[in-house]
Amino acid sequence: PLRYISKLRELVKHEAEKNKSQWKTMGPAKVAVPSPNDFLQKRSKEPKLAPKKKEEDGKKLLPLSVPPRTYHPVTRIKKNFINKNAVAVITGEPKKPRHFCVDTRQGDKYLLEPSGLFPKYIKKKNYGVLPKYVTRRNEEIKREEEEYQASVLEQLKKKAMKALSEEERTNVLKALKKKWEEINHAYQGLPILTDTMYKKMHKEELELKLQQLEHDIAAIEKHKTVYIANV
Repeated sequence: PLRYISKLRELVKHEAEKNKSQWKTMGPAKVAVPSPNDFLQKRSKEPKLAPKKKEEDGKKLLPLSVPPRTYHPVTRIKKNFINKNAVAVITGEPKKPRHFCVDTRQGDKYLLEPSGLFPKYIKKKNYGVLPKYVTRRNEEIKREEEEYQASVLEQLKKKAMKALSEEERTNVLKALKKKWEEINHAYQGLPILTDTMYKKMHKEELELKLQQLEHDIAAIEKHKTVYIANV
């Protein structure tokens, strides 16, 4: 009987050779042999400088400037540092002796000035004098406060605002502080464990009230004059 030959034999061979390429792993089958005339010469890999051109862009290069025969270079004057230092020592002011403090029987001593025992700063001319920048800043603050008071008075005339007296301001401040103590007492009495939604909401509500009262108390204590609108 005849041997069985598949009809898809050629298709299988084509797909098997489809993804294969020559020299994929073993390299090319034949490599060109280098010519014996192209051998490596000595200093052939060193960079070569371009040849000097006598003329560039149609212009002749200027000749190098040579000093004339009558030129005499300036020589450095030798200084006598020994005499210079001697004159400086003779004409200079003598150094003042430094203050020392001896604190042991063996004669161990240390400088008195950096130790803090020497009254160094209180003997200065500007000791206790208010600095200029502080005076300037106080004047600016005073001027800004006057301008603010003037603008507030204008607003009072326009909007008919009323200024609280010192007694009313004190009473309002006392009432706010008393209210803060009451809410703080209630806040301190809250249970440690906030396991329900009601406890959590009640705690947050007390915290918001305390923050608002603290803000109002700070605002009233900061400003000596408080204005309210006539509603």
